[in-house]
Amino acid sequence: MTTLYIAPGSCSFAAHVLVRELELPIEVQKVALLAADSPIHRINPLGKVPALEFDDGTVLTENSAILPYLADQKPEARLLGPVGSRERARVQSWLGFLNSELHTSLRPVNRPERFSDDAAHFDAIRAKGRRQVTALFEHIERSAEGLWLTGERFSVADAYLGVFLFWAERGKLLDWASLPKLSALFEAYRARPAVQVARQVEQAS
Repeated sequence: MTTLYIAPGSCSFAAHVLVRELELPIEVQKVALLAADSPIHRINPLGKVPALEFDDGTVLTENSAILPYLADQKPEARLLGPVGSRERARVQSWLGFLNSELHTSLRPVNRPERFSDDAAHFDAIRAKGRRQVTALFEHIERSAEGLWLTGERFSVADAYLGVFLFWAERGKLLDWASLPKLSALFEAYRARPAVQVARQVEQAS
């Protein structure tokens, strides 16, 4: 049995949503992060999620690899688009942006200690991080092509973006009234049955 390792509240939520969305025969296993005895260290030496472990022991890490792989298990669902198509390339473009720009820019807001050993600097680091994050969400607001990032069809990029929208809501990072397209996308995202099931699983003890 293939196993997806996740940590509640982390970016692995995107992969978890896709497993539920596509009804894939993949076991979902919750693990603790930042714990020396967590089984994730056996799976991924970096101690990070998501991690997808196959029957033969092969392990795939990083959302930018795992999300397309999961989508390709059921291409008829069109969560990524056919190989060689512009549809697929547009979704992959958004995946790259979310992975390299948005996710990275949230780190100063959530983990200022990674950027300075002096706690006196943390507020300034967070403030600058919030400005950068706001600018990136405003870019998404301007660039989204429809209800979802690439139009009217839900994609793996939307599954990933939803993670950061939950983080933004939790951290009170955004003025939602100024972001009507993102607000509508977020409401549609949280209403999806796969998202609701994944949240229930992750919130359960």
